Amino acid sequence: MQPYVLVVDDHPLVARGIALYLQSDCGFAAAHVAADANECRHRIAADGAPALVVLDFWLADAAASDLIREIGSRCPATPVLAMSGDPDNGVVLQARQAGAHGFLRKGEAPSVFSQAVATLLAGGCWFAVPGGDVRTGAGTMFAAANRPTLPLRAAELGLTARQGEVLTMMLRGLPNKRIARELNVSEATVKEHVTHVLSRLGVANRVEAITRLQGRRIEP
Repeated sequence: MQPYVLVVDDHPLVARGIALYLQSDCGFAAAHVAADANECRHRIAADGAPALVVLDFWLADAAASDLIREIGSRCPATPVLAMSGDPDNGVVLQARQAGAHGFLRKGEAPSVFSQAVATLLAGGCWFAVPGGDVRTGAGTMFAAANRPTLPLRAAELGLTARQGEVLTMMLRGLPNKRIARELNVSEATVKEHVTHVLSRLGVANRVEAITRLQGRRIEP
């Protein structure tokens, strides 16, 4: 079964928009949506553990704390990214205590969302709190990978230095358009590099590449 992402949100347009973005810019071959906890349970029962769950912390029936715990119990290898438009930093703490691996405000830029997704898929955590760390109150906190990263040279993967740069940006969750801008090349050139990188890694998409290289960083 191909890895899929599950989006849980009681606003259909929001859920569908997130799902489409995860497919178009984060490399998921399949993205399913669920409107509530029950539909989420049924989807997991039917399709197996997802590669990632993105859920709205405030669902129509209740806060998602219990659902996050349940997903952690049923799918221990599945990272959970909680989202909310609620400005209260206490929501972030509730999500963390329930077992979420990351939290984002719904007003974040798409590039930040992509980076958070890539970090969770690589085995890390991502929490960003405007105005203060939920634990110390000292500045904005980004918690990246919680495991040591090991260097891996591009040549060891059969890649050129430029392809290694493209792979590094892919692992950060950047879309092709952003990579092209960063490297000052055309988007078509980036697509060619991405195709070659995926082929050399023996994977079908970015999600599989991130999963394979979790805990590694690419060096020239």
